[in-house]
Amino acid sequence: MKQCVVDVIVDMQNDFVTGALGTAEAQAITPGLAAEARRAAGAGHALFFTLDTHEADYLSTREGKKLPVEHCLRGTEGWNLVPEVAAVAEEADPACPAKVLVEKPTFGASELPAAVGKFLTEKDVSVEKFRVYGVCTDICVISNAMLLRAFFPETPIEILAGLCAGVSPESHATALKAMGACQFDVLD
Repeated sequence: MKQCVVDVIVDMQNDFVTGALGTAEAQAITPGLAAEARRAAGAGHALFFTLDTHEADYLSTREGKKLPVEHCLRGTEGWNLVPEVAAVAEEADPACPAKVLVEKPTFGASELPAAVGKFLTEKDVSVEKFRVYGVCTDICVISNAMLLRAFFPETPIEILAGLCAGVSPESHATALKAMGACQFDVLD
């Protein structure tokens, strides 16, 4: 069976880069992240983009009560992928076997493993490895990496540390250390 590398680009949305929860670190990784995603597509990787997706009642949800900052409300500018990453997601690329957007109502995209599974079945391929990068390292990147580990326990998972940004540099470093302890391959 043919194998395919699967890149998971986590939450590269306006609200996490320049909007309500944006950081200088997220802004700094954006050009390189977009370039790497474009390169990966050209190399034949499948690309899965997670989208943090909240509704108008966000502030009344469990997450909204703990983090009372409206962000990534469906259909708003803040919910959209940042332009550099949106361009990659929208570009036709004959080498790329799939570009899939996966909405998620909380930290981990519970539909991500099923979306990957559907792709694998439709293309009759297996995953060579996952590569995970995006924001926020300490919340959504780690959550999605752990979901992938649970559903694909024998598949190598690389965390592209230089293409991740956390809520703070300290929490980014802590999350990378935790992912290393959980047997992810944390790469610079």
